[in-house]
Amino acid sequence: MSVIGIDFGNESCYVAVAKAGGIETIANDYSLRATPSCVAFAGRNRVLGVAAKNQQVTNMNNTIGGFKRLLGRKFNDPHVQAELRKAPYRAEQRPDGGIGIRVNYQDEECVFSPEQITAMLFTKLKDDAAKELKTQINDCVITVPSFFTNAERQALLDAAGISGLNVLRLVNETTATALSYGFYKQDLPAPEEKSRNVIFVDCGHSSLQVSACAFHKGKLKMLASCADQVGGRDFDYALAEHFSNEFQTKYKIDPRTNKRAYLRLLTEVEKLKKQMSANSTKLPLNIECFMNEIDVHGTMQRPEMEQMCAGLLQRIEATMKKLLADSKLALEDIHSVEIVGGGSRVPSIKLLIEQIFGKTASTTLNQDEAVSRGAALQCAILSPAVRVREFACSDVQAFPVLISWEDSTQRNEMKVFEQYHTAPFSRLLTVHRREPLTINVHYEPNSVPYPDPFIGSFHIKDIKPNANGDPQEVKIKVRINQNGIVLVSSATMVEKRESEEPVTPPATAANGDQPPTPNSPQGEDAPKTGEPMDIQEDKKKKVTTKNIDLTIEGKTHGFVSTELTNYHELEMKMIANDRQEKERVDAKNALEEFVYEVRGKIQEDGELSAYIEQDDASKICLQLEDTENWLYEDGENCEKAVYKDRLAGLRQQVDPIKGRADEYQGHEQAFTELGRTVQLTFKAVEQYRAKDPKYDHLTETEILNISEAAQKAQKWYEEARSKLVAVKKTQDPPVKVADIRHENQTLSTCMNSVLNRPKPKPPTPPADTAKDGAPQANANGDQAKEQDQQQTDAAPKDLEDKMDVE
Repeated sequence: MSVIGIDFGNESCYVAVAKAGGIETIANDYSLRATPSCVAFAGRNRVLGVAAKNQQVTNMNNTIGGFKRLLGRKFNDPHVQAELRKAPYRAEQRPDGGIGIRVNYQDEECVFSPEQITAMLFTKLKDDAAKELKTQINDCVITVPSFFTNAERQALLDAAGISGLNVLRLVNETTATALSYGFYKQDLPAPEEKSRNVIFVDCGHSSLQVSACAFHKGKLKMLASCADQVGGRDFDYALAEHFSNEFQTKYKIDPRTNKRAYLRLLTEVEKLKKQMSANSTKLPLNIECFMNEIDVHGTMQRPEMEQMCAGLLQRIEATMKKLLADSKLALEDIHSVEIVGGGSRVPSIKLLIEQIFGKTASTTLNQDEAVSRGAALQCAILSPAVRVREFACSDVQAFPVLISWEDSTQRNEMKVFEQYHTAPFSRLLTVHRREPLTINVHYEPNSVPYPDPFIGSFHIKDIKPNANGDPQEVKIKVRINQNGIVLVSSATMVEKRESEEPVTPPATAANGDQPPTPNSPQGEDAPKTGEPMDIQEDKKKKVTTKNIDLTIEGKTHGFVSTELTNYHELEMKMIANDRQEKERVDAKNALEEFVYEVRGKIQEDGELSAYIEQDDASKICLQLEDTENWLYEDGENCEKAVYKDRLAGLRQQVDPIKGRADEYQGHEQAFTELGRTVQLTFKAVEQYRAKDPKYDHLTETEILNISEAAQKAQKWYEEARSKLVAVKKTQDPPVKVADIRHENQTLSTCMNSVLNRPKPKPPTPPADTAKDGAPQANANGDQAKEQDQQQTDAAPKDLEDKMDVE
């Protein structure tokens, strides 16, 4: 099981995984780390990621991009209308007021919600991660912009649920960036010391997020976060607008009237923007056959771009200044300013950072992958499947939250969470009620970049007065959960009951006398022993408390469970259809490749032309031509089995020809190997006859056996060669390669069993000993001395031989 972090961006996504060696960013099936946030529908299947982006210009009506900014919103939302005006695909209003994206899928008109489109992209990211890691993907952490509201966060969770991902947490992109920065820092201050304050500027494709974070060893705390809906694409739109006006004047064409041309222009100006970030000279823009077969040309320099984008830079400057004010940090309290996101590479943004924060922009983080790496770290910390050092993250609630309720006399309202309140967090509220209560939760008006501040309406049931008809105490828990979603999580009614119980009288003495108390009368006023006493029994009230969990019916954003189930089942069907369609297309391509391959080989001068009769070759070529025509006409959309059957029929005719060619082409090498084995056998026999010492352990019978085997193999070799001389290559050979190799194997086994038999070791003569156990001297003392000397001289040589062997 692996845990992954997903950086879901408006333009592209990154997936990182936590491994034993650290955090690694996963490459997709195109060996790219960035997967475009694009989903396309082409014919009978879906195209996701890089492939979808590559065919956007040719299939723009069915290619969906930029859908992150549509999550959780209504069709009539002004923000949505602004987005859709720039989108090349078709969108419409759904019956519930949501957004419906209309595409052509499997030759039918289908309408999908932005949540379903997002789920399709998540399915792709999940599959890429599973292929790369070769294991099942289950747990994940997904990043969201810090300015996302309840509706948008819930929509993202719904999309993940449709795709089958288990989201451990939605983490703000600003927090993920801070975690990626601080987790590996070894020099962070101790908890009792002054914190290290770092500013993070994240300028992405469609938004700017600026945050302040305080670091201590083993933990981080977000201080503030400000955002604006301005990003790299807004610079692209400004450049595209400029060149559209220029082309309208110079070439009398307006790219804004042609969606395909405008898409091409956006692609080119994005490249130009990136070049200007690294180069201050005048740079060209050239697009061939742009519109009406007209080639267009233009130039631009960095100062011109900064001038036309002055309004965007002012918005970026205002966001940074607001962050500085909200965080209440002095310039001398800021340790550094880290930048991430593709848009932060613009030099004018770096200059603004230096002017506002008094620090040079630092690029220690990977500007593209920092967010995904932080998400993977957070997932590793939360998941039980991975052991990792603990690092505490304290986030903030970006917007102030209010609750309201009505009683018989008035409407009550109170603020439960201030802006930048710690999250996750729970607040317990106590009210006294006689009847059910409805709590309305909403953001403070005009505080969110969302037209409707509504969060949810929570109806608390089963509230009733006590036995005396008085209101009962109700405790309501309002919570910001780990995903940044605000909700009423629980409600409890505290029921108090009073009951009377007797007070136990004091115990009597052993003789029945009442023991005196400190205030009891003494002497004459004291009662006499044995006289009866009138004891009055006191009763006191006992209060018992019982907590009763109340039922909450919530009405908030997101799909209900039945809708989620239906969407999940539909996604599974589409995944199965994609798999079947891929297998069908692969079968079709295999048939097409076979047609082209075989036709080239059996034609004149082809590899197989010498092994087939001309008439047979013409017949097969005719069948191949018919198959090719069928593929592009009636066979365009057939099932996989039809293509496989066609391929099997062609193989039945072509495979014998290929087999025949393989036989003839393999004969020479097989005969060469057999001839070499025969020659080696005869050479060994000659060496034996020449009294070669290495064969002196063999017997005459063994040598005769291998000699006869070699002669037999040589005779078979000559007869096989003669059989092949008179045979045409268009006929099946009478001698197979397997037969030659079998003969070679038989002779090799016979030869090796004899020639490789090891020599027997000579017996070691026993040493002569005297009766007392001492060595016995030879009759010739000089001879014994000479033998000892020979043994002494031989010892070093034996040792050296053993060392060589070792």
